Amino acid sequence: MPGTHEATHVVKVSDAPSPRRLLSTEKVYEGRIWDVVSDTFQLQDTGEALTRDYIEHPGAVAVLPMNNDGEILLLKQYRHPVGMDLWEIPAGLLDVEGEDFVVGAARELAEEADLAAGTWNVLADVFNSPGSSSEAIRIYLARDLTEVPHHERHERTDEEAEIEFHWISLDDAVESVLAGRLHNPSAVVGILAAAAARAGEYANLRPAEAPWPAHPSQR
Repeated sequence: MPGTHEATHVVKVSDAPSPRRLLSTEKVYEGRIWDVVSDTFQLQDTGEALTRDYIEHPGAVAVLPMNNDGEILLLKQYRHPVGMDLWEIPAGLLDVEGEDFVVGAARELAEEADLAAGTWNVLADVFNSPGSSSEAIRIYLARDLTEVPHHERHERTDEEAEIEFHWISLDDAVESVLAGRLHNPSAVVGILAAAAARAGEYANLRPAEAPWPAHPSQR
């Protein structure tokens, strides 16, 4: 039938490394947190040289905390580049050299939400903006939560000092995503991934220590 696509065999789509000939690379801006680099490369050996500028990023982790009632924790935080208060999930840079990814995620959960988790799984791995940044983000599902004792809690400063907390049902969070009320990419992806995983009672999620070949340190 015209205009239809019939699947003749099952293909599992998967992103893959694609090395290209790098002719030159230059740091054109050195920032407080990340740098901007300019690469000149060829798509094919006989092709013309192309130059692309992008943010060189150490990668990040994000955590979707879920309590025993299936509710998730969202944090409201001001984000200056977009001039908005965004409902997000705990997240942060992987800027401690050699730090294990899960350890970094646990650190962010404790610092931003005053929580520790007994059960960890990977929800999703994403590139935040692959056309302009090398940033790779791993989003975890954290369960079996306990509160960090008051005397061990991190003192939040700057924008983090204004953080507000809100527990919300996963269904209500999905509704907020689909209605366009939530915009933070880690929160959006984490919420939708958790909703999809819930259908299988989270049994198909990867373990916390699953390989992450897309992270800059592994490429």
